[in-house]
Amino acid sequence: MSTLHVLSHSPFGDDRLNSCLRLLGSADALLLCGDAVYALQPGGAPFSALQDKKISLFVLLEDVQARAIEIPDWATVIDYPAFVELSIDHDKVNSWL
Repeated sequence: MSTLHVLSHSPFGDDRLNSCLRLLGSADALLLCGDAVYALQPGGAPFSALQDKKISLFVLLEDVQARAIEIPDWATVIDYPAFVELSIDHDKVNSWL
């Protein structure tokens, strides 16, 4: 069973990102949206954790554009229709509220 994990909160406000990374299974994926895209700022601990984990990582285009975040080549940028498809492709969706 695969799970799409959706994070929308800044990785600098609490420990949700690290908790999520600990629970990710090999068939799971992670979608960063909202302020969670700040995790992709190079040089920070969240960036290193994501890079080292080697996961299926997706980010919403509108959110990275709004925050002028550059996307590393190991992350996949998607739009809202692709987000819907990603949700359908996984057995469960877990939003980290």
